[in-house]
Amino acid sequence: MEKIGKYELVREIGRGATSTVYLGNDPFSKREVAVKIAFPDILRDPKRGRLYTHIFLNEAALVGKLSHPHIVQTYDAVVDDHLCYIVMEYVAGSTLEAACTANRLLSYARVVEIIFKCTRALDFAFRAGIIHRDIKPANILVSGFDPDVGEIKISDFGAAIIGSPDRTLILGMGSPAYMSPQQVKDHTLDHQADIYSLGVVMYQLLTGQLPFQARNSYDLIYQIINSEPRRPSALRADIPASLDAIVARAMSKKLENRYPSWAEFAHDLAQACRGRRLNIPAEQMVDVEKFDTLRSFAFFADFSDVELWEIVRFSEWNRVSPGEVIIQDGKAGDCFYFLAEGELKVLKNGMILDLLTTGECFGEMAVIGKANSVRGADIIALTDSKLVRITESALQDSSAACRMHFYQSFLAVLSERLTSANVRLVSF
Repeated sequence: MEKIGKYELVREIGRGATSTVYLGNDPFSKREVAVKIAFPDILRDPKRGRLYTHIFLNEAALVGKLSHPHIVQTYDAVVDDHLCYIVMEYVAGSTLEAACTANRLLSYARVVEIIFKCTRALDFAFRAGIIHRDIKPANILVSGFDPDVGEIKISDFGAAIIGSPDRTLILGMGSPAYMSPQQVKDHTLDHQADIYSLGVVMYQLLTGQLPFQARNSYDLIYQIINSEPRRPSALRADIPASLDAIVARAMSKKLENRYPSWAEFAHDLAQACRGRRLNIPAEQMVDVEKFDTLRSFAFFADFSDVELWEIVRFSEWNRVSPGEVIIQDGKAGDCFYFLAEGELKVLKNGMILDLLTTGECFGEMAVIGKANSVRGADIIALTDSKLVRITESALQDSSAACRMHFYQSFLAVLSERLTSANVRLVSF
């Protein structure tokens, strides 16, 4: 088996203008990796060599920097005069290009979910000082081969601006169909260039076509600068007005009218998703709604986005009816809950001790107390309620950072309860 460095090359999985990508094996970490190797003479090209070197150095600079569930991670890199390769996370699957044709369109909820996850990932990158600058369906990977269900990961940061932009290397990078007016005019760029590009991706996922149709690059650039695209609903009549509005704002030609931040873009996506899916079963909630719900709780204020996505994956969501017993006094427990919607009552020997409202945590003593801990009260639904259930085993299997933040928040909750109990005792 052929090797490069410590990596065993299994087979070729892709080829581009500057490099070949191989499925590789890392014998030390015992994992599959993607190894992108530059063509031997590409970096010595007299006309474009500096640009190609910049692309590889960009990706090499990301080693260990972008650890996010929706960004392809860069593990290792070698860039010198004789050998250039990048070692990345291997994502078995395809790209979003497969979902951008009229006969293979995704549901609106799935499109919103994908774009929402992209906004959070690109915000994470922006906070690390990185602007992608080449957002397009081909650079958004989907695990597995079904874009309806696969997880998404943003890839290919070769065109990225890391820190302060080098104006001498901006021209010629990026994909014209997804460029903002500022990018095609060669203006200094910030994250709003990526916001525009992601708006174009959303338009294409919703309609199956690009917002601007052109015979050549000059015509395309003219339209990007001067023309307004048709609303997505003009191409697909049942697209809701809320999604038309989101795409229009993301793709606004004027920076002052475009989303100023990834957070505002993500917020509007979450609101549109909530507005269309109010009555579905809790266990069928899309990840957008789950993430947005958890982010709104004070308990999770100090959790990173990475940790919240982790919780979205291992938590269980369900609904209960009025009168349904959720926790029974004296019974053993191996999980805890958050109330995502509704109202619950806490009883001891038939007497109401407390009322629980949205965002509150309960049942956590079964997890943080002694082994074989038993419940200390009954908790019963007063209204139709939505619950988030987390088992002790799921918590123990979570990342160390996630567990640490749970225990810190548990301590804050217990402190607040003790303070409230002391106030009630003093009032007597």
